[in-house]
Amino acid sequence: MPDQAVILLVEDREDDILLVRKSFERAWINNPLLVVRNGEEAIHYLAGEERYANREEYPLPDLILLDLKLPGIDGFDVLRWVRRQPDFGTIPVVVLTSSDAIRDVNRAYTLGANSFLVKPLEFENFVETAKILKTYWLKTSSRPKTSRPKEGGTYGTQGPGEQVSGWWVG
Repeated sequence: MPDQAVILLVEDREDDILLVRKSFERAWINNPLLVVRNGEEAIHYLAGEERYANREEYPLPDLILLDLKLPGIDGFDVLRWVRRQPDFGTIPVVVLTSSDAIRDVNRAYTLGANSFLVKPLEFENFVETAKILKTYWLKTSSRPKTSRPKEGGTYGTQGPGEQVSGWWVG
């Protein structure tokens, strides 16, 4: 099962996407790695909307790697949205970002992040980070089953806040 677990990478920088792919390859992580490049696309993917409606092609992830600094809807808003979804709010979310600011760490954990990792500067350290992700999140850790709402169900209109692109965040 660990090699079948789907990983969703939410990252806008092409260099970082390539770095994750190469470090996963070097760490022998053969899991499906799907990439979305901004917060809005992440929410569409997770909700199974628009081009992501086919769950055969775009399955729910078993792990989300989330950058915080995204264009439009940022990583904090994506994390807040994920944790408000009763059908899959238990998907592990590992923040993988360049920020080491304590306010970002605190805010991410307050919003429900399962882990906060600062992107390593050196490739070899990134490979070690990938190995840790594999060992803990894909092999050791257990979590509840995640599902998508029944046909016709909708996401995104829960709780107070500001509506952004059809989703409530804030």
